[in-house]
Amino acid sequence: MTDEPLALYVHWPFCVSKCPYCDFNSHVRAEIDEAAWRDALLADLAHEAALTPGRRLTSIFFGGGTPSLMQPTTVAAVIEAAERHWGFADDVEITLEANPSSVEAARFSGLATAGINRVSLGLQSLDDRALGFLGRAHGVAEGLAALDTAQQHFARVSFDLIYALPGQSEMDWDAELARAIGFGTGHLSLYQLTIEPGTRFATLVDKGEFAPVDPDHGATLFELTRERTAAAGIPPYEISNHARPGQQSRHNLTYWRYGDYLGVGPGAHGRRDGHATFRRKKPENWLSAVARNGHGIESEEALPPSERAMEALLMGLRLAEGVDLDRIARRSMMAIDRLVDDRAVGQLSDLGFINRRGNRLTVTPQGMPLLDAILGEVVAVG
Repeated sequence: MTDEPLALYVHWPFCVSKCPYCDFNSHVRAEIDEAAWRDALLADLAHEAALTPGRRLTSIFFGGGTPSLMQPTTVAAVIEAAERHWGFADDVEITLEANPSSVEAARFSGLATAGINRVSLGLQSLDDRALGFLGRAHGVAEGLAALDTAQQHFARVSFDLIYALPGQSEMDWDAELARAIGFGTGHLSLYQLTIEPGTRFATLVDKGEFAPVDPDHGATLFELTRERTAAAGIPPYEISNHARPGQQSRHNLTYWRYGDYLGVGPGAHGRRDGHATFRRKKPENWLSAVARNGHGIESEEALPPSERAMEALLMGLRLAEGVDLDRIARRSMMAIDRLVDDRAVGQLSDLGFINRRGNRLTVTPQGMPLLDAILGEVVAVG
């Protein structure tokens, strides 16, 4: 049995309302035949289990549309099947992603009983005007009530906030961040607002309805975030994620460390033994595929060594711990001297943006605000 972590991602695509940046708005459903979808998830799960014998799961993550509206019996059935197929590590982490609505919070007790031991809550802001701008249906009061309920039922709770919003000053974000830290959760995900092509926000920028935050101001807010969280004992362990010791997301660490993760459910992606797996995205097509083939896979591709190495570097250099080039070379079957540009590493090291100790490569705190540019210089494969 390998000691390498193995993560399971369970995608539940259904939403009860549209959101401004969700890829699954076509999956809004008033009601579904949950028993049929549960049976299909279990079949999809069994297919992955047959291909990964002798492994133990270190984490499960229920994500997607609105997974907190899954029936606790469905969640329990998936967890029980996963334990039967693989077995669990002693400290298995089982996370559910939840919107901070009163409807979803009312299910937290049943979900905890079903086996969920960690919740990631999408608060996104502690300001009602900002929530309106972000297109969220909940208000601050409802969100904080959901957070309180989550903390009553789960030992481990994380929530996310988005900053660098239009008009947000350094003082505004400092006050919001101090309030967030004061809730005492073990993990915070703190993301700068990014304007992605094709989104509602990009359209608003094109129309001149708001201007993105000046990059220098964004960098100031980024540094403030790292300073405040570190001083509070929740240092950054990834560019946008902060945790108390032992409270890091084990599931996401598997992604960032380029471990194997299995994706089941409509639209789920996975990485298994050097292969990329892609499930059918449209729910009904996925359901038909499971009935026909016993799984919902649309495509499965063997990744070439260069692509595996590139993915491992791009993910791993986001982490404060950086990457072990020996491990990447071993897993990608590429020589270390082909992974990174030594000349660029040397130049960036002289500037204080990169550290290299033997074959451990890390981006320094000074380099993190420039991560995208640094990756473009350092990563030699692609």
